[in-house]
Amino acid sequence: MTNTPMNLAHAYFITFIASFCLLMVEMIAGRILAPHVGVSLYTWTSIIGVVLAGISAGAYAGGRLADRFPYQRTLGVLLLVAGITILFVPTVLNHAVAQEINTALMWRVLIVTTVIFFVPSFIMGMISPVVIRLVLDSVQGTGGIVGRIYAISTVGSLCGTFVTGFVLISLIGTRHILLLIGVVLILVAVFLGDLFRSRRNAVAFLVVPTIVLVASYDIAFKPKLRDDIYFFKESDYFTIKLVDISRVRDDSSRRLHAMVLDNLVHSFVDLDNPKHLEYRYEQLYAEVFRWKFPQDAHFSSLTVGGGGYTFPRYMEAVYPHAEIDVVELDPEVTRVTHTYLGLPLSTKIRSYNMDGRWYVKNSVTQYDVVFMDVFNDLSVPSHLATYEFALELKRIMKPNGILLANIIDHFQKGLFLPAYLKTLKAAFGEDHVHLLSISPAFDEIRTATFIILVSNGPIDIGLFEEFINRKGKGKAAAFVVPEDVLRKYVTSRSAPLLTDDYVPIDNLVAPVFEERFGYKKR
Repeated sequence: MTNTPMNLAHAYFITFIASFCLLMVEMIAGRILAPHVGVSLYTWTSIIGVVLAGISAGAYAGGRLADRFPYQRTLGVLLLVAGITILFVPTVLNHAVAQEINTALMWRVLIVTTVIFFVPSFIMGMISPVVIRLVLDSVQGTGGIVGRIYAISTVGSLCGTFVTGFVLISLIGTRHILLLIGVVLILVAVFLGDLFRSRRNAVAFLVVPTIVLVASYDIAFKPKLRDDIYFFKESDYFTIKLVDISRVRDDSSRRLHAMVLDNLVHSFVDLDNPKHLEYRYEQLYAEVFRWKFPQDAHFSSLTVGGGGYTFPRYMEAVYPHAEIDVVELDPEVTRVTHTYLGLPLSTKIRSYNMDGRWYVKNSVTQYDVVFMDVFNDLSVPSHLATYEFALELKRIMKPNGILLANIIDHFQKGLFLPAYLKTLKAAFGEDHVHLLSISPAFDEIRTATFIILVSNGPIDIGLFEEFINRKGKGKAAAFVVPEDVLRKYVTSRSAPLLTDDYVPIDNLVAPVFEERFGYKKR
């Protein structure tokens, strides 16, 4: 086989496309894994590490391959194989996440990421050395040529990053991006890879993969949704699903729907009754409100993390004079709530689609009540759990204002709950932070939801305890963790003070994640 000198324009184009596609894969990897292993430091560390390892190993292997087979057809085969491996990513993903890997969360994430993304990264990492080898055989001025190839490769990576993050994910979704990448690489391989003697043969070859793709499209590139899921959308931040719960429960008397963000049921909404609160922690919120505010009270509230707007809708229905602000990061979540979950466009609830910390930092409004509804056991936004942010929250709270934050943790083994309690106590004062449980057996149950009640001024938690006790045994939604138990709990745990400089959230929530989702033998 003879080696035909490679056209420089073709070399630059192939380098650009390969780098563009590789960064597209890296960008969507986090979104692909989020519903299965969460979005955490572990996730992104694994993705970046695995992709870099694949590129590094591929570059070495590609250099050796180019010396042994310095042909343009070699490049064509690599592009073709790269496209095929990308098309198989959804199938590999489905099988990888279905396996029971009994190890720590960090290793599970790394193993799953390696299985899915190492081979595509390895194959695509082989392309640049082959291109360089072919170009160096055909031109003079090698230093300038190599420099331009690396520059074009970097530009391709930048374009892949920006186009994927700013446009494609929300426009067509991750699975269709994979389909697009695979098709583009195969087309480049067929028409620029010297695989066929004529364009007619190249076009004829494409008939087979086209038939395969069409036949397998529903299996590989459409998300597998249950019958009760009637809406699916990948936004810039989440995979949003809406579930008709009444179909699951066979209860036609209540139009109950759920909003699922990635793999977490964030909100339950009764379309006909905004006063219905399905979650126990929201019922606990309501008890705090009944204790603190009469129905004709005028107060201002801020909710950080809107989701399905369940409790803001409750406040609007029960407290007609309340001023209700909601900060929801994802504008698509707000739009979906308006369109499908009963939040009218004429609502008095004011929505702000931005990061919660950015809103609080720039807020000139002071609030009677602040809700932190952003923490869960799949992913925790670390910048919203620090001492510095707690001070910002304190600044926007009125002198007698309160803060309510729901935390999911294991009372005996969890580390995030005591760390966050310690952090809030440092910001607001030792006697201004109280813990409420949805169960009186808080020290016996495993993973559960807790509500942290923080006051910006003097508050007698005993009065709230008397209020809920008047309901009678077993009728209250809230149970106050005794102050002596809480004080001992916080001081005896080796949990850190969370600051902007040191906030190891992923390490703190990993044990609960593993227990809740069965990734580690107990």
